[in-house]
Amino acid sequence: MSNEMPTLVLGPILRYVDNTRATIWVETDRECTVEVRTSTGQSGAENTWSVHEHHFAIVQLVDLPSGTVVDYSVTLRSSADPVVEASPAVAAGGTLRTAAEDDALTVAFGSCRRGDTYDEDRLKAIGADGLAGLAARVKDQDAEQWPQLLLLLGDQVYADDPSPEIKERLRERRETQKDPELGEEVLEEICDFEEYTWLYRESWGAEQVTGLMATIPSCMILDDHDLRDDWNSSLDWRKDIEQKPWWHRRVVGAFSSYWIYQHLGNLSPDELQNDELYLAVRGAATAEDREKLLSDFSLRADSEPTSARWSYVRDLGNTRIIMIDSRCSRDLTPERRAMLDEAEWKWLREQALGTDARHIVFGTSLPYLMLPALHHLEQWNEAVAQGAWGKRWGKVGEKLRLALDLEHWAAFGKSFEDMVGLVEEIVDRPNPPASALWLSGDVHCSYVAEAELTRTSTDSTVLYQLTMSPFRNPLDLPIRVVNRLAIRKPMVRFLRFLAHRAGLEDHPITWQAEAGPWFDNGVMSLRLEGDTASVRVDHAQTGPGGSQKLVQTHQMQLTT
Repeated sequence: MSNEMPTLVLGPILRYVDNTRATIWVETDRECTVEVRTSTGQSGAENTWSVHEHHFAIVQLVDLPSGTVVDYSVTLRSSADPVVEASPAVAAGGTLRTAAEDDALTVAFGSCRRGDTYDEDRLKAIGADGLAGLAARVKDQDAEQWPQLLLLLGDQVYADDPSPEIKERLRERRETQKDPELGEEVLEEICDFEEYTWLYRESWGAEQVTGLMATIPSCMILDDHDLRDDWNSSLDWRKDIEQKPWWHRRVVGAFSSYWIYQHLGNLSPDELQNDELYLAVRGAATAEDREKLLSDFSLRADSEPTSARWSYVRDLGNTRIIMIDSRCSRDLTPERRAMLDEAEWKWLREQALGTDARHIVFGTSLPYLMLPALHHLEQWNEAVAQGAWGKRWGKVGEKLRLALDLEHWAAFGKSFEDMVGLVEEIVDRPNPPASALWLSGDVHCSYVAEAELTRTSTDSTVLYQLTMSPFRNPLDLPIRVVNRLAIRKPMVRFLRFLAHRAGLEDHPITWQAEAGPWFDNGVMSLRLEGDTASVRVDHAQTGPGGSQKLVQTHQMQLTT
């Protein structure tokens, strides 16, 4: 082994970029030093650290020239081997563009992407990949046309429904392990750290997207399929799942891998240097110590959400992006059900009110404003589940909540109202922002909805829900029909009537879909320049020879 040279397993993945700094994440096949050198003379190096025989590093670059296109190369060095250029992984990317103070900002975003192959059968079954299409577009563009940020708004991996290839690997592994805790229920589901690494390598290691991941900075946030469908949908769900003998193993694998593969790259260099867990992991004497640190952290983060924060902020030019954990930090106690617990909500208010940004963007995996009829259905369901129609209907309501996935912001009424109040405070300031926007995914359906407050004037601030889903995981036809009905006025009126019968009043915010719904795989792009905002919708198509491209479906101006 000492005669073998270290190689990249995954990456480079460009994560954080501002005017003068960048972070680049890599996974290698063994212990080594990872060095990044730029065409403008800067360099950074980090020693890898290992978890379960996987080796990782995040290299920081500083003092980069502002507003500049910078090429970079990754070199791996071990004490026993000569310097080796990691050219196969870098050849697909290796260029970044730093921000400038007066830059317009383009954010490409979406969610729900199955890691899968691109052979003819799979392209026919689940369609072209929005990220592969975006990668092809970026490859052909000048750097000035690239998006400055890629927001991955949940379900980057599907632990409970992996690709056929990974399911086969899981069956073989289960047969070898003969583990009594892993019965038929999770025979084809991801259950530990090693298996999660398969998902990430399949998803981000495909040659169709490696160049994109190495070139466009990315922000990420978790959602239910990072762990399991309906995760934290209700207290009943929690009580049931915690009895499963494999659950704690799943939690440790999910959170440990999420922290490494997704969360660390969300942090700025300053935040990395002050992150206690990151410092402890890097300073641990052995891999076993690191694994224990992450295992303890993961179980605590799941059982005590206030012990960890997955939410974070990115400030880019005149825009503040607040990425909200709308899955792990929930309060599921029926009498005080909330999308965000008190600590998380306090943090969110501080971030939203503590900025003079001209655009405030809330990144939340679950749409804040659902299609209208679905919103009223979730409103009604929560009220009934909490006893509005008596105990018998309460039990029915709780079962429907789980069966129909009724667990978006509308199904956490207190949090929905709190968000309205927060936005009222934002727009009622002496110098309100030009826009307040919710960017979301999750629902495998895309749309643009404009909102207005009814208690506070929004003349100076536009409000929009921008929902883009899926990157690559289309809905079945029957559910598409349900979503189309959800914008029909008769259905909206009927479900609004049901909500009223359950004792609910109308919210002090109204909205309607201005464009969509669409159901194909794709990407949405938000452009912010000065006080103006616009959105573009692209959907993925398959071209000759299995190529994948984006085709524009819709474009509209959000600000007047």
